[in-house]
Amino acid sequence: MLLGAWLGPRIKVPAPLVQLALGLCVGFIPPVREIHLPSEAVLVLFLPALLFWESLTTSLREIRRDLRGILILSTLLVVASAFGVAGIGVALGLGWGAALILGAALAPTDATAVGAMARSLPHRNMTILRAESLVNDGTALVVYSIAVGAAVGHIAYTGWQITGLVALAYVGGGVIGVAAGWLGTLILRRLADPIVNNTALLVIPFVAFLAAELIHASGVIAVVIAGLILSQTGPRASTPQSRQQTFAFWSLVSSILNGALFVLIGIEAQSAVRAVPNPEIPALIALTVLAWVAIIVIRFVFQMVTVTLIRLLDRRPSQRARRMSHRARVVSAMAGFRGAISLAVALAVPATLSGRAEIIFVAAGVVILTLAVQGVLLPPVVRWAGFAPDTTLDDELAAAQHAAADEALLAIPQLAAQLNVPDEVRDHLLEEYREHLDVMNASAHGEDQALAAREQDDTALRLALLERKRDAMIRLRDDGQIDDTTLRIMQTRLDREALRLSQPELLE
Repeated sequence: MLLGAWLGPRIKVPAPLVQLALGLCVGFIPPVREIHLPSEAVLVLFLPALLFWESLTTSLREIRRDLRGILILSTLLVVASAFGVAGIGVALGLGWGAALILGAALAPTDATAVGAMARSLPHRNMTILRAESLVNDGTALVVYSIAVGAAVGHIAYTGWQITGLVALAYVGGGVIGVAAGWLGTLILRRLADPIVNNTALLVIPFVAFLAAELIHASGVIAVVIAGLILSQTGPRASTPQSRQQTFAFWSLVSSILNGALFVLIGIEAQSAVRAVPNPEIPALIALTVLAWVAIIVIRFVFQMVTVTLIRLLDRRPSQRARRMSHRARVVSAMAGFRGAISLAVALAVPATLSGRAEIIFVAAGVVILTLAVQGVLLPPVVRWAGFAPDTTLDDELAAAQHAAADEALLAIPQLAAQLNVPDEVRDHLLEEYREHLDVMNASAHGEDQALAAREQDDTALRLALLERKRDAMIRLRDDGQIDDTTLRIMQTRLDREALRLSQPELLE
């Protein structure tokens, strides 16, 4: 994991691909072959944590704008992909039950893989893809449950039973997600201590997931809904210290979990190859390639058909404003990565099912192909698509900073009077805010480069002074004049000031 994360940027290859390759390599070491990726670990440990962080950092406004398309992609496309892959499996010799289970495993895009591999996409395209990946796992797991029940339990589902299972998965998961988000907000508002606050935040996705699974609803939907609710209530439900700790903790945890999944996929692929008889491998490789091609083609054709129908039926100006080019459909088809969820579903197949080893082999192979081939092809495809520069996020960030500074400038006289602040302090702060607004205005309009350059020089000097202060604190500690506790407190204060000064660079 560490080597892949370090090496990837240096050889200009996405870190997940390097971690996957390293997992394949270490799979040749005999003791490592005993390491396996339990499906329960993915579904109960990795999945809630990763989906929760993805939902906390996904724009709810963007989801509302493209909700119809996201729902269609996360439900109907999953079903179409599952049955399309199942048809290919049956044609190449798999039983119908095993083929449908394979289709259910390969149908959903993976939020982890999408977040790691599709960062070159424009903001709106990335948001749609992430939102789809957050929801479609729930649909795929319902299809998987039905397929396993029919193949292993020999259950003859009626149309009403299937409808009931789908309704329970989505409605039940949604209700529990709303309850978890609401209760979580109430709890977080009452926890001022950053450690306790973030411990509660860590518990929420697992409680939501397990509660939903207990009633056979979709734990995925519950976690996503809870995360989206907390993304809206969180800014008012926690303290600045808690939010800083939340971002640092979840960024680290999600990075570790993502890296672990990609390495384990590589190791598990080794086990998948060894689990099938050698004479079957050529046919399974053919099935793997055909299934991989099928999910790309089905995704592209499905989007073209649904978009055409929507444009015929909905001619509102708002709908016209949301339209994308056909090249965007090609990009979306190429960005439909499969990942650990597909492999976890395959590994969860009961051992009594005939064809289990073949399902795992094909699922692992398709995951590797989507990550390795599509991951390499996606950047040139994005360049070919010719997307217009997406400055939405930068524009909104600049507007938000300007609005915050304007609000502060207007509030300074009133707040200074309420707090009995001396006039010279008030005037000094007013002057600082006016200069700050002048710099922002100059940067926004490309004017007064000297003013902007002076601000940059001021920031550079302040950061350099902070380094000198830090060196002085370390020297005092080394000389025995202060102890380590004092050093840590001072270093924390200096680090906060450095982060404040360098925040624009960090955001970029």
